Amino acid sequence: MDKKLLDILACPVCKGPLVYDRDKQELICKVDRLAYPIREDIPVMLEEEARELPADEEVPAT
Repeated sequence: MDKKLLDILACPVCKGPLVYDRDKQELICKVDRLAYPIREDIPVMLEEEARELPADEEVPAT
């Protein structure tokens, strides 16, 4: 994930920052506990495409 792109992307729900999870290929909003998929190197920033993170799933560090 390009660092410059990550710096300008924000959660479409709360407009907060996102954390890149390289292993799962997702962008994660810690506030809303939503994980947005990255498909073919393109972030899918649609709320209906995001998966909700279970309470016991840890969010990777920034």
